[in-house]
Amino acid sequence: MGESVWERVFDRSDSVGSKASSGFPRVSSAPVFDLSRRASTSVDNGFCSSSSTRSTSPSHPTTLVDKINAKIKNREKFFSLEFFPPKTAAGAANLISRFDQMFSGGPLFCDVTWHPAGNPGGDQGTSSMAIASAALNYCGLETMLHMTCVGQSRELVISHLQKAKQAGIQNILALRGDIPNTEGWCSEKNGLSYAVDLVRLIKQEFGDYFTICVAAYPTGHPDCTSYEDDLTYLKEKVDAGADLVITQLFFEARTFLQFLRDCRDMGITVPILPGIFPIQSYQSLRQLTKLSKLEIPNSIISELHSIKDNDEAVRKYGVDLAVKMCRELLDSGQVYGLHFYTLNREVATMEILKQLGMWCEDPLQLRSLPWKLSANHKRCSEDVRPIFWATRPKSYIYRTLKWEDFPNGRWGRSSNPAFGELQDYHSFYLHNQLSLERRAAMWGESLESEQDVFNVFKFYITGVKNSYGIKVTSLPWNDEELALETSLIMDQLAHINAHGVLTINSQPAVNGKPSTDSVVGWGRPGGYVYQKAYLEFFASREFTIALYETLANYAMVNYHIVNRNGSDDVTNCDPNSPIAVTWGVFPGMEILQPTVVDPVSFQIWKDEAFMLWENCWAPLYDNESKSRAIIDNITDTYYLVNLVDNDYVQGSCLFKVINDVFVKLGKRPIPGVQISNPK
Repeated sequence: MGESVWERVFDRSDSVGSKASSGFPRVSSAPVFDLSRRASTSVDNGFCSSSSTRSTSPSHPTTLVDKINAKIKNREKFFSLEFFPPKTAAGAANLISRFDQMFSGGPLFCDVTWHPAGNPGGDQGTSSMAIASAALNYCGLETMLHMTCVGQSRELVISHLQKAKQAGIQNILALRGDIPNTEGWCSEKNGLSYAVDLVRLIKQEFGDYFTICVAAYPTGHPDCTSYEDDLTYLKEKVDAGADLVITQLFFEARTFLQFLRDCRDMGITVPILPGIFPIQSYQSLRQLTKLSKLEIPNSIISELHSIKDNDEAVRKYGVDLAVKMCRELLDSGQVYGLHFYTLNREVATMEILKQLGMWCEDPLQLRSLPWKLSANHKRCSEDVRPIFWATRPKSYIYRTLKWEDFPNGRWGRSSNPAFGELQDYHSFYLHNQLSLERRAAMWGESLESEQDVFNVFKFYITGVKNSYGIKVTSLPWNDEELALETSLIMDQLAHINAHGVLTINSQPAVNGKPSTDSVVGWGRPGGYVYQKAYLEFFASREFTIALYETLANYAMVNYHIVNRNGSDDVTNCDPNSPIAVTWGVFPGMEILQPTVVDPVSFQIWKDEAFMLWENCWAPLYDNESKSRAIIDNITDTYYLVNLVDNDYVQGSCLFKVINDVFVKLGKRPIPGVQISNPK
């Protein structure tokens, strides 16, 4: 298309900004967002305080022990999970994906163990500190960090605690740790010798900031002189400031119930959670009991001995034994919470919880907002985000991690602070967890034309296997599985992707669906949710020009069109007035509007969106290959577009818009979608 046509296309009175040399008008730059106009309300969710002026309900508990006490008071069952840091970066990335999976089951919290030999307080992705921070900030899990003290100076322990606080961690499991196996070893001067010393130090230096948990042994610590003395030491830890107790594993329900009675008789009144260890292999059980010096009941040894070489039989036995023991505990009327030692294996624990009826089978029940909340208390008031990161929530959290305040009630006018750069893109919590081989199998070991790329997007939308017989389960722009609501517009999306409109984000129009709706629902029961139809996609220059011409006929549609380097940038949105695209109305609350389209944030997202072609897809191919040239050409010449249909009452016209463009370009129209040219 010639220069004169560009001039004709963009000589429109509704264009914002001055024309770029290529013909697209540029939007004048604006600051990134104004914190001074935020409301002082808090989102009503399970992680944070809801001292909300828009809610008439009582405030939610603000600390972990408050949440546990509330569960116990209301006789609600709950569970928690323990994980340990992997040794490799790949293992850390896999563990984060397990966190995401386990989050869907509804644990009250998770905890991460501390391994002094592996620099647990360091910055590397395999450290205990990094894993716990990732679980809290990026996976939305209330997180407890183990911390040992023996053999460490007070200064080092305090620095670890300060670092945990900076990361947003509020829960510490205070442990002595293993005494160094060195002849003549003695504790450092001014050092810490026992867990009670660590409890006292935490209270002395940090007051009530941390919820402090301590360990207990239902049969007595193996190094202690007697069971009674061990109970005395446990009470000493509680009296020093411990808020919560988690026990070592045991094998019979009566063992824990007797221990619980003995603790109460000693005057220990804090919550005590039983530690549950699902037996998953004979060898791991022997190793664990050897390290912990626990005795296995003879009946269990006898039953396991006959199946010790059959891993599946041992695993099934372990699940059945754990289910039986947990049911006895829960049926006692004294136990409401269970703490599982997962050994980073989720299958057995999930199976046990499902048999107990404690695993959440409906993830939508956990959705306070349409997007996953961070569990960091610093973000507890956050209830608004730009829609652009809907499928990359970890990236959004990473890029806003250093903000001192977060949008609440409304996004507000764009100004500072700025989004952080993705300089540390390969951090384990952001790095694409799929191997190059797996990505190549999904996205194409080789490409012959752009149509091969179009088909990858189509296969992702439809779930149909590709030509290699592989299901495309992810794209560079999608950290998570397709949202359920995508099924409402799947046929239309599949068609437009197959014809070069490469969608990376979308939502259907919704007009007053119940908040409990199984597909689009979110928030508390009794409310109604609304959505404006939204499409975000990459498209060729030819398509984009035709689209811009067509949009003149659709007054209710807001749009933003931009190329990779920003030289072409056109929108009919007010850069200082974000558009609410999702909102909800709930009893006793102000209207919530958790997702917006913000033109300034779109500029930030644009850079990331184009970068993902280059960082995730292009490396699959040799630099000089035809396949690489195809990806590079898309990256360099395609445009990123977002469309918002503001008439959510009439349903979406966005596919009509696309249809009109297809007809203009001689492409096959979307089946079942009207071809129109409204005024």
